Amino acid sequence: MTQTETSPRRLNLALQGGGSHGAFTWGVLDALLEDGQWQFDGVSGTSAGAMNAVALAHGFARAAQAHKDPGEVHRAGCALARESLTRLWEGVGTLGNLMGGLPLATANPVLGMMRQWLSPYQTNPLDINPLRGLLEREIDFALLRAAHGARPVAAHRVPHGSAHGAEGTTADGPKVFVCATNVRTGRSQIFSGPRLSVDAVMASACLPLLFQAVEIDGEHYWDGGYSGNPALHPLIYQTGTSDILLVQINPIEHPTLPHSGAEIIERINEVTFNASLLAELRAIEFVRRLLAEGKLDPRRYKSVRMHRIDGGAVLQPFAADSKMRADLAFVRQLFALGREAGQQWLQAHRQDVGLRPSIKIADNA
Repeated sequence: MTQTETSPRRLNLALQGGGSHGAFTWGVLDALLEDGQWQFDGVSGTSAGAMNAVALAHGFARAAQAHKDPGEVHRAGCALARESLTRLWEGVGTLGNLMGGLPLATANPVLGMMRQWLSPYQTNPLDINPLRGLLEREIDFALLRAAHGARPVAAHRVPHGSAHGAEGTTADGPKVFVCATNVRTGRSQIFSGPRLSVDAVMASACLPLLFQAVEIDGEHYWDGGYSGNPALHPLIYQTGTSDILLVQINPIEHPTLPHSGAEIIERINEVTFNASLLAELRAIEFVRRLLAEGKLDPRRYKSVRMHRIDGGAVLQPFAADSKMRADLAFVRQLFALGREAGQQWLQAHRQDVGLRPSIKIADNA
């Protein structure tokens, strides 16, 4: 660990989903945690990003149980979060395929074609999802809920972009925000604090053609990517930190025209799963511009500084079906790519945090 005696710098994390490609984000987080210089006030995640978010927060919650001194909690939290992420993703690597155990596996092309006519209520009547058991084994959600309940929470939600959101986290780690899509309303639902659960993470990762909608408190949910991949607004509303690092694993731009059916469907998914993110990025840029022009009160509106690690470009050579691939060699390959990308970002943009955004949103939104 390269941590110095200076206090950790505050940073929010926004983690995209993308099946087993989320192992790239594991590598990014491992580089940041090893660096030891960052206090993560909030972590917003969708699908695989939600898995990464709860694993990271779980490490810090465990550290808060064992230590009292904030410095010790931070150092132990970084180490335990790395351990938690490793256990989770190496567990994914033992599955071999994220569809493992399902009656209608994507490995069979004939059966895979039937998904357009048969719903998961027919093809997967027992609602088998191999990730649920893994999450239940590796993440103590009761501990996460207790950690969130122990910290002060803002008494009210503030206007979009306000600088008067919740204060930063206490020593027990970041606030976690898991995004899922309400099937009935089509709107995003953010699960946090006492509502964090394995069901919330499963809802965030529920692809509607593969798995039955997840029911929570009488409502049904699908993958959060349709409404927030990831959702940025909780990081603006509910933390006091202005810097957000986006780890993006779905490419915005595509270099070639898709021709095959699979390529077309994958590009549609990429466009759909980036749409809400791009809208939020445009809103952030709009507020920043108005603040710079003196048209908004800086006492009321937060000038958010966006940073990005672009995994989309790195992962583009992998075929679309590799998002369901989960053998250990592949997961570790993605981890190595993510670690390298995280280290490169630290070298290039460490000094930007707290001072300036390191991406031009207009170029990416």
